[in-house]
Amino acid sequence: MVKAFATTVHTTTFHYLNQTSNRPPSPSSPSTIMEVKRYQPTSPPSETIPIVDLSNPDEELVSRAVVKASQEWGVFHVVNHGISMDLIRRLKEVGTQFFELPETEKKAVAKPDDSQDFEGYTRNLKYTEGEVWADNLFHRILPQSCINYKYWPRNPPQYREVIEEYTKETKKLAERLLGFLSEGLGLRHEALKEGLGGEKSEYVLRINNFPPNPQPDATLGLPEHTDIVALALIVTNEVPGLQVFHEGHWFDVQYVPSSVTVTIGDQILRLSNGKYKNVLHRVTVDKEKQRMSWPVFVDANPDVVIRPLPELITGDNPSMFKSIICKDFKYRRLYKLPVD
Repeated sequence: MVKAFATTVHTTTFHYLNQTSNRPPSPSSPSTIMEVKRYQPTSPPSETIPIVDLSNPDEELVSRAVVKASQEWGVFHVVNHGISMDLIRRLKEVGTQFFELPETEKKAVAKPDDSQDFEGYTRNLKYTEGEVWADNLFHRILPQSCINYKYWPRNPPQYREVIEEYTKETKKLAERLLGFLSEGLGLRHEALKEGLGGEKSEYVLRINNFPPNPQPDATLGLPEHTDIVALALIVTNEVPGLQVFHEGHWFDVQYVPSSVTVTIGDQILRLSNGKYKNVLHRVTVDKEKQRMSWPVFVDANPDVVIRPLPELITGDNPSMFKSIICKDFKYRRLYKLPVD
C-alpha cells in the first residue's frame, strides 16, 4: 500500500534565497537555509517519501496511508490515481509545445507588467545570484466564473481541450484526497472541501519550464517555500529537481513514472489546526537537461475565512491559528507580513 522512494542529501548553510526569513518559522521550517551538494555521493536514506496506491479496494487502508503521509511528510506520490496516462501525456505535450514557441508568440499571453494578479506567461532566466531560473505559464482553470481565457494559449491548438479534460480529472482526485484528509480529522468527508469554499474554491494551473543551466549550483528553479494554497497536485517530466525538507535534511524527490505528487499547503495546515504538515520544498536545475512540471493548485475561495475547522476546537485542543480572510492571508504571506 505505502511504498517509499527518495534520496537524502548532505547539506550546508546557504545564504541564497530565503523565502521564510521575514516571517516566524513554522513547525516544518528549518532554522537555516540549506545548499544541496548535488554531485556528492550520498548514503542510503533512513526515511523515504511515501507512495500511496489509490487502487486498493480497502478505502480505509488508503485513507490511513494518505493521512499518515500528510502528518509525517506533507508530501507523497499517488499511483493508480484515475487520471489516464494518455491524458497526462497530452498535458505534457501541449505544455512542452507552448514553451517551444517563439518568444513573440508566448508573449501573447504574457502577464502584464502592471498586473497585480499572477496569471499569464513570465520569463525569469537570470544568471545573477539571488535570482530564479524558470519560465512559467500560470492561469486559473476552475471555477468557470473566474477563468480568463486571454491567458490560455491559442497554440498549440489543442491546448484548451486538453487542459479542460485534465481539469475535470484533477478535480476528482483532489476531492477524493480532501475527503480522506477530512475523515482523518474525524470529520465528514466534505468538511475540508467546504472549508475551502466548496464549489467556489479555485484551481490554478502553473506550467514550469526550467531550461538547462550552466551554473546549476548557483541558481534555483524555485526557492524554498511552502505553498500558500491547500494542495498541489504535480506531474513532471523525467528530470528530477523537486526537493523537500524533512527532519533536518533536504530530500531529492525521485521521478516515479505514472504518479502524481501531492504536497500539503498552508491552508490545510491551518484548517486541520496543525495536524497536517505544510511541506517546505524547492526546485533545483540541471546543467544539461530541461525540467518541466505541471502543478495544479487547489486554493480556497478568496473570500473564505481560513481558520481551524470549528469542529476541531475544544478546551483540550485550542486553535493554533488566527482566523483570516483568504485573500488577506495570501497578501500577508506573499509580502512576508505577520499572519498570526
